[in-house]
Amino acid sequence: MRFLRILSGILIFFLAFFILPGYCFHASAAGRLQPVDGVPVIVIDPGHGGENLGTQAGGIWDEKYMDMVTAQALYDELSLYDDVEVYLTRTGDVDVSFQERAAFAQSVNADFLFSIHYNASEYHDLFGSEVWVPLTAPFNNYGYQIGYELLRGMQDRGLLVRGIKTREGERGEYYAIIRETVALGIPAAIIEHCHVDEDRDKGFCASEEDLIRFGREDATAIAKYFGLKSTALQVDYSDYPLAEVGSANPVASTLRDETAPDVCRIEFLSADYETGVLSFTLSAADYDSPLLYYTYSIDGGQTYSERNAWPGSDVLTGKYEDTFTLSLTIPSGTKPSVIVRAYNMFDPYTESNRYDSPITFSYGQDSRAEEGDPSSVGEGGNEDASGTGTPPDSDTHDPASSNADSQNPPAADPVAKPVSGSAVAGEKQVSFVAFLEICLIIVVFLFVILLISQGIAYQNRKRRRRQGRREFQSRKEDGDTRNQLR
Repeated sequence: MRFLRILSGILIFFLAFFILPGYCFHASAAGRLQPVDGVPVIVIDPGHGGENLGTQAGGIWDEKYMDMVTAQALYDELSLYDDVEVYLTRTGDVDVSFQERAAFAQSVNADFLFSIHYNASEYHDLFGSEVWVPLTAPFNNYGYQIGYELLRGMQDRGLLVRGIKTREGERGEYYAIIRETVALGIPAAIIEHCHVDEDRDKGFCASEEDLIRFGREDATAIAKYFGLKSTALQVDYSDYPLAEVGSANPVASTLRDETAPDVCRIEFLSADYETGVLSFTLSAADYDSPLLYYTYSIDGGQTYSERNAWPGSDVLTGKYEDTFTLSLTIPSGTKPSVIVRAYNMFDPYTESNRYDSPITFSYGQDSRAEEGDPSSVGEGGNEDASGTGTPPDSDTHDPASSNADSQNPPAADPVAKPVSGSAVAGEKQVSFVAFLEICLIIVVFLFVILLISQGIAYQNRKRRRRQGRREFQSRKEDGDTRNQLR
């Protein structure tokens, strides 16, 4: 019992001080890292303009118009706060180069530049909001603190949060507006409010009032970051706590993760042949980035569903559900072959094992006795078949080599990494948290072995004592008194 108490204490110590904190991206409250001398000076940069239309995938307006409406609303709302200077890089539909935008911010001694945008993807399958920040500290850390407030507001509104991210190009910063402003010593962030080309996001930007609302909510987040107060609005964010991050290194969660999720697996649960519902347990994990989406195929990977938000995903805290029940409706007359893909916040994905149904779904007919057990998984050794890859997530290119200012990164190169029971150790270094978990498993395993060995030894001693008593009794009955006292 004493050994058990010691072991329990060790387990609690590891959980409390090593494993559980590893799943949190940051503490919850801190002051602003960025020093500001005097009145904050904020520059709002409406993206695109003039001949640079921005994305037209939404079908309602050119992006340059949407950017201007939101930027103007942001300017108007932020101007209602006390002791702050606010500027726009453009007020009309004109062409403005990245260098000119950055130079203007420098001319007014800006403390921060916010570039206003809306998003679209090459295959029109991405949805959600994201903020792009500089690569290098401390500008990266400043960007993270304000990005957290911006995205938390969008999350409260009902949008999926895609994350606070960085991207490296051939000339350092991939995005020209960030590259040019950081070169002048000015922090910058690109705000991609939502995807105008995806049905789940279109409702958030369908009217001018929606675009104005984004601007007002951006103003609230920026006011919280700078600790502003407004007599007109009767709000005071002077002591507002921000996300806690260090300043010496870039925030790890913002750095692009090119690796796919480490684990993705499905296990058969049930099949309802009256309704066509086929259910699985879906388990997945990524030890570097939170899971964000999943898709599924019922034809063995030839076609996939639209992306679905991963249950419980919150990239601002790094949390997501690692296991949930996935129920699919199978069309009548189909013999499904199911594969699931799990995507992380940077869009690389990992495919699960394949489930091949032994039965063709035919509603109202019970053919299970003829075609076999529906719980069998895989055919022809496909149970552990898996693959990884990264689909293209935009149709844009490095603005350093052209005048385009689209803010969608190009596709990452496919990542070919097989995933099975030991995939993590074979393809990448095991993280410190994973190492501790392995150590705990080994400790528990050794403890179980010790208990078993003690039990076996105890049984052997009992057996020897019983055997000794039987031998003594036998000798006594035969008159053998060699070991008796005289």
